[in-house]
Amino acid sequence: MANDASTVFDLVILGGGSGGYAAALRGAQLGLDVALIEKDKVGGTCLHRGCIPTKALLHAGEIADQAREAAQFGVKTSFEGIDIAGVHKYKDEVISGLYKGLQGLVASRKVTYIEGEGRLSSATSVDVNGQRIQGRHILLATGSVPKSLPGLEIDGNRIISSDHALVLDRVPKSAIILGGGVIGVEFASAWKSFGADITIIEGMKHLVPVEDENSSKLLERAFRKRGIKFNLGTFFQKAEYTQDGVKVTLADGKEFEAEVLLVAVGRGPVSQGLGYEEAGVAMDRGYVLVDEYMRTNIPTISAVGDLVPTLQLAHVGFAEGILVAERLAGLKVVPIDYDGVPRVTYCHPEVASVGITEAKAKEIYGADKVVALKYSLAGNGKSKILKTAGEIKLVQVKDGAVVGVHMVGDRMGEQVGEAQLIYNWEALPAEVAQLIHAHPTQNEALGEAHLALAGKPLHAHD
Repeated sequence: MANDASTVFDLVILGGGSGGYAAALRGAQLGLDVALIEKDKVGGTCLHRGCIPTKALLHAGEIADQAREAAQFGVKTSFEGIDIAGVHKYKDEVISGLYKGLQGLVASRKVTYIEGEGRLSSATSVDVNGQRIQGRHILLATGSVPKSLPGLEIDGNRIISSDHALVLDRVPKSAIILGGGVIGVEFASAWKSFGADITIIEGMKHLVPVEDENSSKLLERAFRKRGIKFNLGTFFQKAEYTQDGVKVTLADGKEFEAEVLLVAVGRGPVSQGLGYEEAGVAMDRGYVLVDEYMRTNIPTISAVGDLVPTLQLAHVGFAEGILVAERLAGLKVVPIDYDGVPRVTYCHPEVASVGITEAKAKEIYGADKVVALKYSLAGNGKSKILKTAGEIKLVQVKDGAVVGVHMVGDRMGEQVGEAQLIYNWEALPAEVAQLIHAHPTQNEALGEAHLALAGKPLHAHD
């Protein structure tokens, strides 16, 4: 291994996804000499196989639904079907534009970008392309890949992952989706809009099981109305090929058949064979263990993003990468409050939340110390215009701050910014209630929910 000892970087980053490139950009901005190593394309899962392409598919599905339903708005249209090649062209153009912009950013910050498959070779070096890259500090940011279940092989043919689903050359006539979390319900929503017959299999009691139970029930009601089928509370047992599709058997003996099976049971860390164990990095089930400042057990090594057991969200990766860069540059940093991170599932309708669930609040503060209020979007003018249904639920510590905001309805992801401020600034309902929200907007539903919680409801019953 050739050792280029003439250059020792302040920070060597292994992985150019959300966490890695955010650390590179912020580190360079703060004067650090940064090397960024990526085997594929800068931007990682989020840009190329995750957040961006899935949201493009969902928007295409929204357009399809609007074309079908335009008559109810007095607009005459005809829906002739999905041109999947055209959908992919639109999706790829979105990705390409963002990718070029990101490449330009990395170059403009004078980050040394190295394309190749890197491997941790010591506490202060990474080997890539036959060279040893030295760094005063190493950041591990190698991300994640789709997971499967024991005995279930993802073959890319009839049994596919989200990676395969994003480039599928057709709309499947029918699909079984194994997993009712974020990835599963987003693909269920998009494919249903494209015209597929969908069945979700979720072993837990509810869809999007990490959300507040009320949000899960509202989504389930909306999916039933859309004709999206789901089976809850029974775990997967096996999958086998049929003559022209796939058959899935559950632990209770129930069987389901479809053209394809999408395995959406989550994502696992990319950490095997990269030298982490050999370097002595503490790990658990493939995840790299870190403290609240993203430091591993080795002083010169940090880790961020899907590689560590925190929320698997691109914006969490951004925040963790920035935290590491600022810490290494000598700035004062504050640990991330993961409860205060906004979470959005971009299905139709959207599910958005920040803070803790009602159940968690009762567990922490006691059932008698928690107040919950539900505000229906039926009373919101803009939601009526959009013909969306849903609810905003607030969770408050009695006589104290709002500790949870849970929203279901079209475009609720766009309302989570103010919800984030309410939670993170520990706002009292009366403090939010005195703010004037624009009318008619969906945003005012958030304001009206706080008016109601403060004891002075306007467009809501006492």
